[in-house]
Amino acid sequence: MKRKKILKSKIIKIFGIGSLLRKKIFDVVKNHDNIENNFFDLIAPKLKELNGGYYFLAGMSDDSTAELILTVEGDIKNIVFAEEIIEMAPKIDRWKFTALKPEMNLTSGIEMDGRKFSGDNIFFYENEVEGYPDEVDITFVYEDLNEENKDAVITGVCVFLDNFLGELNFATQIDTFNVVGKDNAQKELVPVTKLKDFLSWREREFTEKYKNVKNFSEEDQFSVFEATLQNGSPLIAAINTSLLTYDSKASYPWISILKVQYNGENNNGLPEKEDYEKLSNIEEQIIEELKIEDGHLYIGRENADNLKESYFASKDFRKPSKVLKKVIDDHPEYKMTLEIYKDKYWQSFERYNVNQN
Repeated sequence: MKRKKILKSKIIKIFGIGSLLRKKIFDVVKNHDNIENNFFDLIAPKLKELNGGYYFLAGMSDDSTAELILTVEGDIKNIVFAEEIIEMAPKIDRWKFTALKPEMNLTSGIEMDGRKFSGDNIFFYENEVEGYPDEVDITFVYEDLNEENKDAVITGVCVFLDNFLGELNFATQIDTFNVVGKDNAQKELVPVTKLKDFLSWREREFTEKYKNVKNFSEEDQFSVFEATLQNGSPLIAAINTSLLTYDSKASYPWISILKVQYNGENNNGLPEKEDYEKLSNIEEQIIEELKIEDGHLYIGRENADNLKESYFASKDFRKPSKVLKKVIDDHPEYKMTLEIYKDKYWQSFERYNVNQN
């Protein structure tokens, strides 16, 4: 609670700037007066003190209200922090603060690099992935895509979807997708204007399917895996193999991987006793925070080549984002990085299924 009060105080200071400055910045946005230099450069360093990975959009919500949108460009692990910052932002006359790019009504589409992206030239169809019925795999079709403009077209389609669906929906409702030209389409094309309804239907179907699934409750059975890397260094992993045969993995679709670098030069790339004990204690603290009864599973860990990876699966990504970010902040003696992504069928861990029948 104390940490939250301190955070809120910092956020109020960032957004609650003096009335004269507020008016000046309002005029900057309203008049499109070099917004990046006159506004974004002012608040970016202050927000970076709270957390990195924020980007900004600003414009007029209506004739009398300026809007600042805090976006994380689809980076899952930062979504919850953008939401918290906006939730704690003070109420300021003539200003609206928004977390993540909202869903927009793009009746006329967007234009990038001289190309139009709209409901008139973007289509889609769903791909059925054998063995993975809950996977939402979509092919988007852009009429004029070719080898020369492929990269630019894919970027344009992604920007269109990010705004059409909204940043949160684009980041969480589609598992995998690709973009092809009309000549390479393999199914009947559906106008992209029907995409929102399709994704809402798939989400309802998924929720209904797993709403009565109980949290995993079998006894943990860890197996030790050993291998040798191409550089000759050993790899040792301890994986909860009882989880690998769980038939409702898709109900824990969010995978978190905490990567910690250590010095194992004198131990063939594996942690020496002091680091091993410290890293084990850190991992135990995380397991205590990400409890199974709250919808989190500890999959296991892997050590090799001066790097430890700890694996978790969760029903949602917000709490792991906060818990693991705090671990990183609390242990500056180690270089740590965090990945959070959606993997409904835990394909990331199929390499550990070699001995599972």
